[in-house]
Amino acid sequence: MKNIFWLLLLVSSFSYAQSYTLKPLTSGKNTSMRGLSVVSDSTAWVSGSNGQVGKTLDGGKTWEWTQPKGYEKLDFRDIEAFDRLKAIVVNAGSPAYILSTIDGGKSWREVYKNTDSAIFLDGMGFWDEQQGIIFGDPINNKMQLLKTTDGGLTWQDISKNLKKDLKVGEAGFAASGTTIRTTKDGKVWIASGGSTSKIYYSNNYGQKWKVYDCPIIQGESSTGPFSIAFYDAKKGIAVGGNYLKDKESINNAVLTTNGGKTWSKPQKSVSGYRSAVEYITDQLCFATGSSGTDVSTDGGKNWTNISTLNFNAIQKAKNGKLILLTGNRGQIYQITSF
Repeated sequence: MKNIFWLLLLVSSFSYAQSYTLKPLTSGKNTSMRGLSVVSDSTAWVSGSNGQVGKTLDGGKTWEWTQPKGYEKLDFRDIEAFDRLKAIVVNAGSPAYILSTIDGGKSWREVYKNTDSAIFLDGMGFWDEQQGIIFGDPINNKMQLLKTTDGGLTWQDISKNLKKDLKVGEAGFAASGTTIRTTKDGKVWIASGGSTSKIYYSNNYGQKWKVYDCPIIQGESSTGPFSIAFYDAKKGIAVGGNYLKDKESINNAVLTTNGGKTWSKPQKSVSGYRSAVEYITDQLCFATGSSGTDVSTDGGKNWTNISTLNFNAIQKAKNGKLILLTGNRGQIYQITSF
């Protein structure tokens, strides 16, 4: 009888995990998308290579595409959208640009440019519609930090606020724009990887910082945390791995219950390299990457693979239930039946 009970429990859990389906919305656009900002159940923006920016106003049924004039060759690795009209995009590489639109993408304004050959911006987060922060790879061992207090119209260099130098070979990953996370009360977390992995944390809008160890796989330029997520000020997840060995899962995920100060391993980890992780509820989480997508129904303690399709990013609507995934060749999918 005891064995039958556990068998039924196992079958029930398996069926529950399999109830999640990935629904294709669009594909074929010549762009690899890593930028994703889901505003609501109707409005979402995406960004990617070849200067492409996409927007939907009907929950992903149809998409409008644009290439900001003069920036067609850029790789827009992150995007932050506020509504159907206002969005901000950031590219990877040098020169570094930040562009802003307030008319739904019809026109774009260059609000930041950096021609330093070493500049490489990794991701951004906003505390509210006026205050935001962007981080980038180190220059002279100093993490690059930019801050806006006017909705992205101007950006100030606040790199000096972080007193600790980064180690040689330590940098960020611009895999999905989610190695930086913010909450509305001024908190921000930034994850680094490569030669070593750290969590940089500020609770006062980037003025002062604390640094914690992140015991995820590290030590090579292709290893580390490629995404972090925080459900609240305490509970968080970091996922990553080695993107050169994307089917391997060797210490690819860690959990925290104290805001990143310390981390523990899940009981059953993600099934490969993952470049994005997202909380849906405090218990339901998804992680995705080039070798597939996993779901956890217990806050990240145990993960089950639900797809082997290649994706870069995943995000839930800020105000709503819509969950989108983006990938290469213009692929945009929706997770349904959750």
